[in-house]
Amino acid sequence: MKIGEVASRTGLSAHTLRYYEKIGLIPVAPKDQAGQRAYDAAIFPWIEFLGRLKQTGMPIQGMLRYATLRAAGPVTELQRRDLLIAHRERVRAQIAQLQACVCVLDDKIVGYANTIMERTGHDTGSTL
Repeated sequence: MKIGEVASRTGLSAHTLRYYEKIGLIPVAPKDQAGQRAYDAAIFPWIEFLGRLKQTGMPIQGMLRYATLRAAGPVTELQRRDLLIAHRERVRAQIAQLQACVCVLDDKIVGYANTIMERTGHDTGSTL
């Protein structure tokens, strides 16, 4: 596949794919006879996984560390697992913080609904 098709299917720009390749986040794609990158479909699960790491807040350096370990093969499985465990704990802590924020928002919404009801006699529906 050409870089444009990979970009289209992944939502990443061609520029981002080239950058990821340049820094070693994705493997260097072989070039076809015209000198254009020719990606294999096997790249998609890896790009999707990288997207999950990025979406969950892993810094690019952490992603590069994981990619480097992955490229080194099975001998690094323990290190990769440990890296993902540590990241998962950071994500869980962030989820807990966000959940606490949602609870505060819920309380505020209910409070407003109650005061509006008391003042106007109309149920605004707190939508919780």
